[in-house]
Amino acid sequence: MNPKPDIQLRPTEEADLEHFFQFQLDKDAIYMAAFTPENPTDKTAYLTKYTKHLNDPTINNQTILMDDVIVGSVAKFEREGDAEITYLIDKNLWGKGIATAALEKFLTIEKARPIFGRVAFDNWGSQKVLENNGFTKIGTDHFFANARQVEIEELIYKLI
Repeated sequence: MNPKPDIQLRPTEEADLEHFFQFQLDKDAIYMAAFTPENPTDKTAYLTKYTKHLNDPTINNQTILMDDVIVGSVAKFEREGDAEITYLIDKNLWGKGIATAALEKFLTIEKARPIFGRVAFDNWGSQKVLENNGFTKIGTDHFFANARQVEIEELIYKLI
């Protein structure tokens, strides 16, 4: 069994957004995220949206660092009054336990409960990240996935 990666979290800074934008441009990352903006390559729209998020008190944006290098992000936001989490890891580092460790650390600083996670039906890695952190699958829904240009099933997870 691989040891848990040594990651740190810190509040996201505007300069971090450039890294996140590059991570989310990866075709596999876009496909697995599924529910992306219509044009994920529009850097201006991306930076405008996420710069606003940095100043929104209902959003807890954290940058994931490993050996002082930015490797991803994790955040809590609100949708229709419910707290939800989202995370993104550099695809070059998938499968190394970084998302699981980062979410575990994030959940010690983000106290909103219940908190929900949503994931595409075939995103096994993200499902495992949620389950490893105590989330339970509570249902499904169907939404149009811009990244796939088709409606797909989304699994809904909850942590109390």
